[in-house]
Amino acid sequence: MYGVSDNRKDTANTFRFRVDLSMASSGQASVGYTTTDGTAKSPKDYLAQSGTLVFAPGQTEMYIDVKITGDSLRQPNQFFYVQLSNPKNCIINTQKATGEIINEDNWFLPTDSSGYVSSNSYPGYNLVWSDEFNGNSINTNDWNFETGGDGWGNHELEYYTGRPQNAFVSCGNLIIEARSENYGNNYYTSARLTTQNKRTFLYGRIDIRAKLPVASGMWPALWMLGSNIPQVGWPACGETDIMELIGKKPNQVAGSFHWANSGGGVSSISKSDTLLSGDFSQQFHVFSLTWEKDSMQILIDDHPYSTANSQNVTGGNYPFNLPFFFIFNVAVGGDWPGPPDYNTNFPQRMFVDYVRVFQK
Repeated sequence: MYGVSDNRKDTANTFRFRVDLSMASSGQASVGYTTTDGTAKSPKDYLAQSGTLVFAPGQTEMYIDVKITGDSLRQPNQFFYVQLSNPKNCIINTQKATGEIINEDNWFLPTDSSGYVSSNSYPGYNLVWSDEFNGNSINTNDWNFETGGDGWGNHELEYYTGRPQNAFVSCGNLIIEARSENYGNNYYTSARLTTQNKRTFLYGRIDIRAKLPVASGMWPALWMLGSNIPQVGWPACGETDIMELIGKKPNQVAGSFHWANSGGGVSSISKSDTLLSGDFSQQFHVFSLTWEKDSMQILIDDHPYSTANSQNVTGGNYPFNLPFFFIFNVAVGGDWPGPPDYNTNFPQRMFVDYVRVFQK
């Protein structure tokens, strides 16, 4: 008997288990079968079956069909078993086969939407662009997938892919999912989305509502780079980190600014903000940037905590009066967070409810 592994469908489908005789019999042979629960439970996940397979003389192949119930929920894969018994005129070599219901690639993933909600409008500002992630897929007119697994300058451990396994839209959220799996010579996968060459911005107020992964080794980030990076490189292009979190500090985020100093190295301003209770995986928070000529301020839930301006960005050129683009990603490992440990359970996910850009 052979096991079956297949993706779960939105509607019911069938797993077909093949049972073979090693050679044809001149007489009738039979074997009983029954399904048993594993992590998959009947009748919620599949419909239990039992009966007897009767091989006619000369027949060597028969099938057991098990109906799998339809479900689109992204959840851990599940297992059930088909057990053979009571052989007549034959011997059972493989007594049990496994049915694996693959749920990990399904598209439906709701999450608790509680948490801070920012305003839909601000006096003196107009909404010039937003992504509310209310569709069925990521809008590639606005977003690019950066791919690869070369460490990204930080000795990160993931391979960024463009697969729906690692980035998808569900229930009004963009979801970036980090997985533990072998891919492209890396042991983890994730996604890194940018708006480079598609959506760039200069000044205004930016609000990003998100819920974050906080396990050891995780490094979610909502940030921006100067659009002139192909011409001047990093850090001369400038970098604005609206939100970064490292998993070893699950209740703390950092807001940072990076630029090139006069010696060609990197200079930084970075401040952190800490929740009074809980951590950033439990509710949504709004990470914001208010950005004017010669001045920038990072906020969480409308509370400002990190500021840069043309007076304290010293020792080099001020790069923040030029257009920038967005980067949303979840890194695994790297110089800052360190690697995952035995307490890090995968998958890990960042949920982004919306990104909104207001300008005067």
